[in-house]
Amino acid sequence: MTGLGDRSLGIGLLVLAVAYGWVAQQWPEPFGGAETVGPETFPTILAVVLAAGSIYLMIKPDPDAQWPLGKTALELVVSLVVLVVYALLLEPLGFVISTTLAVGTLSWRMGAPFRRAFVTGLVSAVVVFALFNYGLSLNLPAGLLEVN
Repeated sequence: MTGLGDRSLGIGLLVLAVAYGWVAQQWPEPFGGAETVGPETFPTILAVVLAAGSIYLMIKPDPDAQWPLGKTALELVVSLVVLVVYALLLEPLGFVISTTLAVGTLSWRMGAPFRRAFVTGLVSAVVVFALFNYGLSLNLPAGLLEVN
């Protein structure tokens, strides 16, 4: 059964892509109308890319794919846990703090020195926050940094 793991993963990711894209389309239309970039734009692009990748996995699976074992599998589980915690903390802590923690932790786990990993996380969080909030006018949650 060559490629069964890739095909199964492809089917699961395709279901996720369709669900993710459908939920993104349920968000209300922005004030400027349908022609403007709205809150559904970026998730829709992600859903299309995920769907394309999952279809590729189903059509052309890797014939000799090996699932990771040992330390590599543990690192993947740690990464998944970090991303789930990131999603849960995004609203209460805000984008900058939660992204700094997530990117810093993932960079550190990939081998970057501790301080440099979290500086990278902070710089990337601030740059992305500024691009979305001020460049694209798409507000990201400020969380604890919100100024009243």
